[in-house]
Amino acid sequence: MLTRPAIHLDQMVDTLKAAAETSRLRILMLLSQGDLTVTDLTEILSQSQPRVSRHLKLLLEAQLIVRYQEGSWAYFRLSDQDAAREFVDGVVARLDRGDPVIDRDLERLAAIKRRREERAAEYFSRNAASWDEIRSLHVPDKAVEEGLRKLVGERPFQSMVDLGTGTGRLLELFAPLYQRGVGVDLSREMLAVARANLDRAGIANAQVRLGDIGAPPVERDAHDLVTIHQVLHYLDRPGVAINEAARLLRPGGRLVIVDFAPHALEFLRDEHAHMRLGIADGQIAEWLDEAGLDLVETVEFAPRGDAGKGLTVKLWLAQDRRMLIADGKVPADAQKETA
Repeated sequence: MLTRPAIHLDQMVDTLKAAAETSRLRILMLLSQGDLTVTDLTEILSQSQPRVSRHLKLLLEAQLIVRYQEGSWAYFRLSDQDAAREFVDGVVARLDRGDPVIDRDLERLAAIKRRREERAAEYFSRNAASWDEIRSLHVPDKAVEEGLRKLVGERPFQSMVDLGTGTGRLLELFAPLYQRGVGVDLSREMLAVARANLDRAGIANAQVRLGDIGAPPVERDAHDLVTIHQVLHYLDRPGVAINEAARLLRPGGRLVIVDFAPHALEFLRDEHAHMRLGIADGQIAEWLDEAGLDLVETVEFAPRGDAGKGLTVKLWLAQDRRMLIADGKVPADAQKETA
């Protein structure tokens, strides 16, 4: 049986005061559908920016929402705190979607999301040829995704982080399993694509943030699954990214890496900015060990057509070894030291 998070009396009073106002309830409803900027909220609510900012300030002070910066834009999202999120979810669930005010808000929100999709489609059209060239060299994405599903399994979990999220595809893939998902990417254009994709898929329990995977803007020791999909070959120091990913995991949490096996396709370095021509199993195992993770399983997908002209896709599943201590087991290294 799940234990409901407790809220202190004074905090509950502040929370109720913050939420008990029409415009602020509308904001909570809108943010339950995804992250929005002040400009978005001003357009939807048909209110001045100072007035909307005042409402947001009160919701921030009550810790019902969170503000984060993405370049010159400030985004707002619902709080990740269990107690606050449960409170907001409960309130929003009781609101009548047929109410004329809410119905109009949701129509305006849909218009904003359509504009996001149009911008994303434009970006895709400019880069489609480059991506298609690389896709033609390896097994179809569908096969890799099926392999990922098998690795991760079907058991639900609380929190996921996708580092270098790109189009947000992995957040879509695992949305049925996690309660909360976060994607991190350094490209504002790709974040726009990811947001559009998540909106289109109706996924409200995931968000994306601007950030470097070498210093991801998410809490540490708090996530059940971290993924790094086709990112490491772009990095000069992939081991640093793996170490940072490991710090995000709660004890027993899992890390999944997807990348290419070593290859000799030099044009990927020259024309597509690949820093590394694939990564060997031994190197991955070394980086994982240094990060305090155990390599659990490796899966390989052979390239399309001529192996010498294609790319082998590798999946590596690792686990935070602190689970061994929590289970009362003694790691092999510790056994050797006490022998």
